Amino acid sequence: MDKRKVIMAYRRGFITIQECAQILGVDSLQVIGLVDDPEPEPNNKSRAAKKHSVNG
Repeated sequence: MDKRKVIMAYRRGFITIQECAQILGVDSLQVIGLVDDPEPEPNNKSRAAKKHSVNG
């Protein structure tokens, strides 16, 4: 299973921190470090496109 999906499930409250750690195969304290990391941008192109004005 994709680690990002497991972390998102935890952030959304679908699973506990212990369940998240067990699925990822790490210690609960390590999960806290992973979860505290900022979420990666799903598409950097859309972020760059938002910076530009339509009028130039």
